[in-house]
Formats: sequence, structure tokens, C-alpha cells
Amino acid sequence: MKQVLFLIASLYLFSSTGLAASQPFSKELEIFAPFVGTWEAVFKTENGKPTVTDISKWERALNGKALRTLHSVNEGQYGGESLIFFDKSKQQIVFYYFTTADFHTQGVIEVTGKNSFVAYEDVTGNQDGITKVKSTSTLSQGKMTVSTSYLKKGNWTASEQRTYKPSSKQVIFK
Repeated sequence: MKQVLFLIASLYLFSSTGLAASQPFSKELEIFAPFVGTWEAVFKTENGKPTVTDISKWERALNGKALRTLHSVNEGQYGGESLIFFDKSKQQIVFYYFTTADFHTQGVIEVTGKNSFVAYEDVTGNQDGITKVKSTSTLSQGKMTVSTSYLKKGNWTASEQRTYKPSSKQVIFK
């Protein structure tokens, strides 16, 4: 009898997990469906500097009413988590991002194409003097390209570009 109950419970868990993964996002968040999955990027570093690797996981959350992203740099040296959702009162896609470095951001996302968007962030509590972030994300040919600029101590930095490829690695928080 225990084996039958275990089998039924396993089938239910398997089928409900599969169902959740295949369920759609709300109409306003449909753009994010192709981004769901785990991604990996190795950042360009100066000669002699250690390699920087970012693992990012994108998943459907809250019955498709939100997108959750988690990421970790160098196996937990730094990490963050976002919730992205459509704010009906603002009629905009908005997000909140929380980090292991004791700062957070909030922002809005502007959809610029079928598989591309721009995120505008206001930063609170960053110790390096970063107060705003602008990033453009594009999904093309199975890769995600992200270009990011920072308003740091009153000046915008040059755009940094990273290319993410599908990954089987895990996001790690220490």
C-alpha cells in the first residue's frame, strides 16, 4: 500500500511540476517566456584578473503573474533575486531586485521588440556610488546578450556587454 501511495504522490508531483512549467505567463509578461531557463556568462576581465562567471535562472512565478530571476556570481560571491510583474496602476512592467551586497533596486521595463527589452533601475544603498542602471537584454539564436551601463558618482559608465548561454549549473547563495 505504501508503494502505491508513493507512486500516486510521485505522479502527482511530477505532473503538477510539468504543468506549472508549461503554463503561460500573463499577457503582459509573455515576452519573458523564451527567457525561462538557466543561463551562464563568463565576463571579460583584464589580464591577470580572476574569471567572473554569472549563473542566472529565470522562472515563471505566482501563476504566471510574475517572473522570478535569481543569479549568483562566482558560486555565491555575490547574488541577487528579482520579481518582475505588471503593475496595473502604472500600466508598466516593474521589478524589485535584492542583493547579497546589502543594496536593492527598483525599476521599470520597456519592451523594445519580440525578444528584447530595456530595464531602467533606481539603486538604493550601493556602496560604490551607483545610483542608476540601464540594461538592454536581447535573446537571439539561443543566446542572451545583456548590455549594462551604470550611473556612478554622477557619470554614466561605458556599456558592458555579456553573452549568456544555456547552462545546467545551479545558482548558489552563500
